[in-house]
Amino acid sequence: MMKNSRLIAVLLLLCLLSPLAAQGQAESGQQKEIELRWASIWVGNDSKAPAVEALVKEFNTKNAGKIKVVIEPQPDYNAYEQKVRTSLAAGQAPADIFTIKFNPTTATFYQSDLLMDFQGKLDDAWKSTFDAGSLEQSTVDGMLKSLPMETAILPIWYNMDALKSVGVNTIPATVQQMYDTFDKLKAAGIAPTSQMTGDTNAWTSMIWFSHFAVSLGGPNVWDKPFTDPAFVEAAKLIKKMIQEYSTADAVGLGAGGSGGHFLAGRTAVFSNGPWYAGRADLAATPFFDSIKIGGLPAVGEYEGIMISRLQANICAASSKDAAKEQAIVSFLKFLTSPSSIAKIAETSGAMFAIKTDYRPVNNLQKQFYDVNAAASTTAFDLEAALGSEVTLEFAQQLGALALDRISAEEFCALVDRKIEH
Repeated sequence: MMKNSRLIAVLLLLCLLSPLAAQGQAESGQQKEIELRWASIWVGNDSKAPAVEALVKEFNTKNAGKIKVVIEPQPDYNAYEQKVRTSLAAGQAPADIFTIKFNPTTATFYQSDLLMDFQGKLDDAWKSTFDAGSLEQSTVDGMLKSLPMETAILPIWYNMDALKSVGVNTIPATVQQMYDTFDKLKAAGIAPTSQMTGDTNAWTSMIWFSHFAVSLGGPNVWDKPFTDPAFVEAAKLIKKMIQEYSTADAVGLGAGGSGGHFLAGRTAVFSNGPWYAGRADLAATPFFDSIKIGGLPAVGEYEGIMISRLQANICAASSKDAAKEQAIVSFLKFLTSPSSIAKIAETSGAMFAIKTDYRPVNNLQKQFYDVNAAASTTAFDLEAALGSEVTLEFAQQLGALALDRISAEEFCALVDRKIEH
């Protein structure tokens, strides 16, 4: 009888402890930290890197034990873009969070079930912080599988110390003034412009070409066949820039070399976006305070148009784990909040599709806002308008054009074959 009583007592005790043990396990499950991998290009020498790193640390501290964001550095922009394409083609998201340059090529990523659709995640309060036009551009067939974050205008940069050294005190206002300025720089032993044909997009020369094409054919020039006279003439002009008004190594040169020439003072005129304005190595140059930016003088009937683009859209991997998806949304709400964006803008000079009260005090960064406001309208660059595959062909054929192996007409015909009409 005594043994039975003890057995009953033990069983009762186990029954009482079981719910507590189950509750403890449940609580332990709720507290399990969710790790989010972010394949980020905003690392290393990128001007946004310090602020992004600080924001990730701030988020992780606030969410310790719940959510942890781990940055996977992607310092090589071209290799990163290839990684995203190959990963998605292989049926795998490159990370929990990653960025894309939004253009016709990357818009095809929206057909993948690997990407989270933000349409159902974007509540009214969050949505109201984004530029409405950028959200509309980022919506494809009713899907919003990337959030617009970084935007850019792509003006021309002038080292006014170099220009003044040859007697030029203002930015050239006409094409003839531009050529006269370039001839004076050449005579003084300064290569006038930084051009390039290397990398996957011939970046700086692609920007110049875009300015030429838009001035010749208007803001909707990209809707025309690439064999249109506007593109043929633009090809002749960019060939002239490379052959007569650039460094001897322009053919095959990459973005690092093109920018390096400008930073070293070997060239006087450059092209790039606002993120470059926040680089420490640029601020360290003796001519930093002299830099002025603006558009190219009109070479056609269209003037006052500034080249612009969606530079970086944020994507996220879809997941069957509701808690993980919510963690991603929580981080992206934090990252794209006006206060976070203001911190990144202040230290980098980059421009964003999120509304903030931030206005730069740095003169060079301020110029981007002023130039953008003064533009009569904006137009996409070649890559933003036609996509990565067309731009790759542009870059591959640009060297042949510069070396006189093909004519401007042949160059345009070859690029045109890559466009889906």
